[in-house]
Amino acid sequence: MKRVGLLHPGEMGAAVGAALRGGGADVLWASSGRSDTTRSRAEAAGLTDVGTLAELVERSEMIVSVCPPHAALDLAGAVAACGFGGTYVDVNAVASATAREIAATAGRVTDGGIIGGPPRVKGTTRLYLSGPGADDVAGLFSGSPLDAIVIEGGVGAASALKMCFAAWTKGTSALLVAVRAVAAAEHVDPALLDEWAISQPDLPGRSEGAARGTATKAWRFVGEMHEIADTFASAGLPDGFHRAAADIYERMARFRDAESVPTLEEVVAAVVQSPS
Repeated sequence: MKRVGLLHPGEMGAAVGAALRGGGADVLWASSGRSDTTRSRAEAAGLTDVGTLAELVERSEMIVSVCPPHAALDLAGAVAACGFGGTYVDVNAVASATAREIAATAGRVTDGGIIGGPPRVKGTTRLYLSGPGADDVAGLFSGSPLDAIVIEGGVGAASALKMCFAAWTKGTSALLVAVRAVAAAEHVDPALLDEWAISQPDLPGRSEGAARGTATKAWRFVGEMHEIADTFASAGLPDGFHRAAADIYERMARFRDAESVPTLEEVVAAVVQSPS
């Protein structure tokens, strides 16, 4: 049985941990400094608490990192500082250049990118993998709800794919929220919805879904948008699209941990800011 350390069991991480267990791995996590909510998720996923990061590093053959993108590099550094010598699997939403920086920090690194929500049902979520050990990592998810797919290219390829995918899905969601905010500020929202009903009938529902569906997790998308912008810039393309999307999500970050899903009107009010 492969012993895998998981950092950390948030909503996505706990589901990835459960998928690893479904593939036959013994999955460890470190509760030190984590919230009661995280502890509950880890327990529900059947993960084994080893207390500290140092203990997790000592006992793990492989470590899978699932964290907000802004923390990915620091987490890899913390693991390396503990003397980890196994395979470090970074599945965070980071630019390919960041993935390569993580590889330079953490040693033997498998690059990964998750597309889809927390994997609970087969066929809904893909984990793309590239670089050293990709085939071995994919094998750990055999028979689990998470579809692990190895793609060509070294470290950075899987991350680049994730960046391209999220550039469209999360980038356009931010744009739709911004459009509704402008329409509200200019008092033309009803007229816009009437026009969309004629020419773009999917957009009224999509725009409301973009606002309400992302509001409570928008704080996680801020760093991801900057990573996407860095990806565009490194390819010689304008990065302003996703810097602006990061700003939209930053304005929505107040809904983090909200007890109920905010209304469209509440999201729009958060996004609109008076000119200085």
